[in-house]
Amino acid sequence: MDERDRLAERFEGHRPHLTAVAYRMLGSLSEAEDAVQEAWLRTERSGVDGVENLGGWLTTVVGRICLDQLRTRKTLREDSLETHVPEPVLSGADGIDPEQEAVLADSVGLALLVVLDTLAPAERLAFVLHDMFAVPFDDVAPIVERTPASARQLASRARRRVQGAAPVPDTDLARQRKVVDAFLAASRQGDFDALLALLDPDVVLRADSGEAMPSLSKLVRGARSVVAQALTFSKAALLARPALVNGAPGLVTIREGQLLSVMAFTLVDGKVVELNILADTARLKRVDVSRLDG
Repeated sequence: MDERDRLAERFEGHRPHLTAVAYRMLGSLSEAEDAVQEAWLRTERSGVDGVENLGGWLTTVVGRICLDQLRTRKTLREDSLETHVPEPVLSGADGIDPEQEAVLADSVGLALLVVLDTLAPAERLAFVLHDMFAVPFDDVAPIVERTPASARQLASRARRRVQGAAPVPDTDLARQRKVVDAFLAASRQGDFDALLALLDPDVVLRADSGEAMPSLSKLVRGARSVVAQALTFSKAALLARPALVNGAPGLVTIREGQLLSVMAFTLVDGKVVELNILADTARLKRVDVSRLDG
């Protein structure tokens, strides 16, 4: 085994962790995988002579790549953050694939990623690296070109926003699945009262149809308004089926092998407090659905 092969082998040992970092930074598994691959190309070119902590060093490399992407995205993005739904990680209803466990550790649901999308790029990086992966502020600071104290302030500001906006979901998957199954059954039957009983009074529905159909993207608040929207889902619900969306029970709609929509539920105390629907076919083409039947 030559030096390059040894380096590649060491890099592969860190890939799951690096992908998890990048997914939290970018909210897209396909973009996260691209960022990790770019990190490998940079590592291969520069080598790691003098690097004592390869995992930490690679984490900062991926952080820089993601930060650049976030800054570019902030400049170019035209879609409204109000209705933007990140790309999900899908698994079969029976359980998460072992390869996805590192990416989805710590219950990284779409509701949390939606909130992370509202942070400034430097805030997001400081929060993700420090709060989620315990990277010291002394290592975060050079990436965001700030002092350690300023990096700490960035993370603190982000933490307050996340804690104030991201609901803490239920963790009982069986209980969640019963609610999602009941939602699907009520949607198919057009049962207004049954749907209403499943929703928190202040529930939020966020639907992202992408750039091709921006008029269909919407943000709806309040149980009765959300039920009215859900009833328009009754025909599509005939094609829907259970899946795990970022590790939590959700629904996917597939027709002729094409993924048409993903519905992610956030439940608190047995009630749906947030519904995130991604129906952007352009981005859904990048979502790996191979594990749904596995």
